[in-house]
Amino acid sequence: MPGAGWPLLLAGLAFGYACGSIPFGLILTKLAGLGDVRAIGSGNIGATNVLRTGRKGLAAATLLLDALKGTVPVLIAGQWGEGPALAAGLGAFLGHLFPVWLGFRGGKGVATFLGVLLALSPLALLAFAAIWLGLAFALKYSSLAALAASAATPLILWALGHPQVALLFLVLAALLWWKHTPNIRRLIAGTEGRIGQKG
Repeated sequence: MPGAGWPLLLAGLAFGYACGSIPFGLILTKLAGLGDVRAIGSGNIGATNVLRTGRKGLAAATLLLDALKGTVPVLIAGQWGEGPALAAGLGAFLGHLFPVWLGFRGGKGVATFLGVLLALSPLALLAFAAIWLGLAFALKYSSLAALAASAATPLILWALGHPQVALLFLVLAALLWWKHTPNIRRLIAGTEGRIGQKG
């Protein structure tokens, strides 16, 4: 992360983590009087589990806010250079996955991954969306589409001439895959739920 000293990098990392650790899914469902979203479905705080409350608006709001908590700190830290911006992106993603307020048990990271990508390379975000939509339409597995698109993202960024950003997303994609281990096991076993599948 050239162009910035360690104080700025650490500040970017800490600021990103503080933003990323805000558990919007939990906050929104509690404000709506729906209790603790961790007590239903997968126990996750992300938009997919919020959708299991039957409140599509809350799920959409969670998705948007979880993305923005990746975008906003990167854009703010980017005022001090690429290094702090990348550090803020890493911090935001780690904050979402491992929020200190929830015992370091957070979401799976797709929305925040997209939010960081939006701030650093909108063109790569469009490529991610194209891959996701194509695979989701063809195979009907949302998780598989997200995993494939995230794995392709570092290669796309490298091809676009952003090697530092590509390295960041190599780390983020690895973490995202790790958090999706249960989904990967279900995909292998043939028990993963398909898009539009009831029950």
